[in-house]
Amino acid sequence: MAASCPRRKIEWINSAQDYHSSSFPIPETGALRVILGAMETVAVSLPDTTIVLPNVSWETYEKLTDDLADTAAPRLTYEQGLLEILSPTMEHEEFNRTTNLIVEIVAAELDVRIDILGSTTFKRQDVARGFEPDSCFYVASAERVRGKKRLDLSIDPPPDLIIEIDITSSSIAKMPLFASMGVPEVWRYDGSSLRISKLRGSEYVSSDKSLAFPILTSRVLEDFLTKSQEWEDHPRLVRFIRDWVAANR
Repeated sequence: MAASCPRRKIEWINSAQDYHSSSFPIPETGALRVILGAMETVAVSLPDTTIVLPNVSWETYEKLTDDLADTAAPRLTYEQGLLEILSPTMEHEEFNRTTNLIVEIVAAELDVRIDILGSTTFKRQDVARGFEPDSCFYVASAERVRGKKRLDLSIDPPPDLIIEIDITSSSIAKMPLFASMGVPEVWRYDGSSLRISKLRGSEYVSSDKSLAFPILTSRVLEDFLTKSQEWEDHPRLVRFIRDWVAANR
């Protein structure tokens, strides 16, 4: 089992000037300049480049998501006026890409049609919440969203599966946010252990087995991720996962 990754503490600084002097690799869009000009305090986390902005209006959040629509980073989370901006590290993205790869291989080997929506922005104005997951997949609900250019969670289903790489402490509790959107299943990986959570009512409960892919357990997923770090051999990992699925389907 790989060693657990360090979790950075989010600290508060007092001014926009401190933000500008911190050399964050986060693009300063027009909407972000409006926020920075009006704010009194900002939470920051180094070196994981996470900032938290309080008292952000829904209109400003929407403008910021529009400004950043064509960028891979940063990722935004909005919780009733609190805005978190995360620029993922290379380590974060390596775990994310590997977990994506596992899902894609397993789905292909089981002949399960999925829609891969990555870090698509999901938001609902009626509950003043929005998020961009590390990765997400439509599995059981794939046919209901296939072909759509935009999704409206007030009428469209949420992703069936969300993946969160949880190696950095977040100021916003993501699980209640996902639950409010009705996301059926979340995988959270902290660099050493992976937790599968299924939505039951309005809360998540831990589960050993995946809802979207019952063949997968948290232990199996941890083993795949550990081997990806130990081997550092993409073709070998792909063959291993395919062989495992063939032997356990």
